[in-house]
Amino acid sequence: MTDRKVRVRFAPSPTGPLHIGGVRTALYNYLFARQHGGELVFRIEDTDSSRFVPGAEEYIIESFRWLGIRFDEGVGIGGPHGPYRQSERRDIYRRYVERLLDEGKAYVAFDTPEELNARRAAEANFQYDATTRGSMRNSLTMPADEVRRRIDAGEQYVVRFKVEPGEDVHVDDIIRGDVKINSSVLDDKVLYKSADDLPTYHLANIVDDHLMEITHVIRGEEWLPSAPLHVLLYRAFGWQDTMPRFAHLPLLLKPDGKGKLSKRDGDRLGFPVFPLEWHDPKTGDVSPGYRESGYLPEAVVNFLALLGWNPGTEQELLSMDDLVRLFDLAKCSKAGARFDYVKGLWFNKEYILMTDNARLAPELDRILRQNGIEEPIGRVEAVVGMMKMKKINFIRELWPLCDFFFRAPETYSTDDKFVRKNWKEGTADEMRRLAALLAGLDRFDVESQRAAVDAWAEEQGVRPWNAWRVCLVGTGKGPDMYELAAFLGREESLARMQRAIDILG
Repeated sequence: MTDRKVRVRFAPSPTGPLHIGGVRTALYNYLFARQHGGELVFRIEDTDSSRFVPGAEEYIIESFRWLGIRFDEGVGIGGPHGPYRQSERRDIYRRYVERLLDEGKAYVAFDTPEELNARRAAEANFQYDATTRGSMRNSLTMPADEVRRRIDAGEQYVVRFKVEPGEDVHVDDIIRGDVKINSSVLDDKVLYKSADDLPTYHLANIVDDHLMEITHVIRGEEWLPSAPLHVLLYRAFGWQDTMPRFAHLPLLLKPDGKGKLSKRDGDRLGFPVFPLEWHDPKTGDVSPGYRESGYLPEAVVNFLALLGWNPGTEQELLSMDDLVRLFDLAKCSKAGARFDYVKGLWFNKEYILMTDNARLAPELDRILRQNGIEEPIGRVEAVVGMMKMKKINFIRELWPLCDFFFRAPETYSTDDKFVRKNWKEGTADEMRRLAALLAGLDRFDVESQRAAVDAWAEEQGVRPWNAWRVCLVGTGKGPDMYELAAFLGREESLARMQRAIDILG
């Protein structure tokens, strides 16, 4: 194992939108692969044709494109181990099903769903295993010619793995250590269904992981109960020497209460549980996504990486390169990680502050255009730079904080506490004198204004800045006054000052 190149995989099912827990699993696989100079394979598990949802595969691919999680081979990329959709690998799986049957390690079963349900109703905790298989309709209890006749006649059947009881099965798990389960508690899992000529998850993943030379299987804790069966399947095929190491990640838990994080939690508390907005093709329902809600992908990645793992330091803001360098599967928690969506907001705010204004400006520009305002993108960038220091979690929150950059105040109301406090008797005359000073400046940039107005204010013994803000903004919000006036320009600034003087008197 140590001499093999690290190869991991992420294999989602196209049954709907990608849950944020799945994103975290893919992220941990990506970090592990990059840290070890390995490769990340992207497979699609579409063996359950009844659950296929149109558009889901494209949605998953676009999600990872937005998040910056890149795959080395797989669906949409290609590679030497294709095809990478399980529905396109029927012939491969069929060969391995036949091999297990020929070696007596699996058997054909004809029990109908109705018969199985009746047995479950009659026996508490019924399980199809070594103690019950002898009383069921399968190739272990029927003559070989009858089994062949039924198959040739087109009767539907499944192939079950023959689990021998009484053996302690050990799972080597990087996070949880040695996990031991006795094979007597395992049922004879279905590996193949003739109805759609496709394998189940259990067989398909084992075969694919072996043929694609996967060295580590990093997946959610919910798959831990199936790990002993997968160990037994590796042994059945004689692949013990290439068996991957397992790492079962902790669950993402509800922000409050008990249980796994679900879409209902997001709907209830007002946060997304999907990376992108999802339009359900069956119901028409629209579920919010992190991208459309205004999150930066780097913030989402940083937030998710620290749910169930930490680098052992107090540092929280970690770039993708930092995460690759520091990531260690052995430091993942065994216990579930509570989904602190409020912390996710904090991460987004911090990444907005660190992100270049030119990258953030298009989002504000889109909002401006929705409000009938068209400005050169350079001016939009300037506004982002002046205003993103405010207490915002998303760029969309800038619009009500910065509308005055693009629209002059329509009213100057003394009902406004800030206006009432800063516009007194004599303020109008003070603003006239300030306007005259500004009108006479050779240049109207920030430095020229600051030098002239600061000196004038000290000489006159006045503090004109709040009243000046009333003139230009109409209330007590906005950036540094010199930056604001320089952005508006001399003509617009003086016009607003005169209008405030006329209205407020």
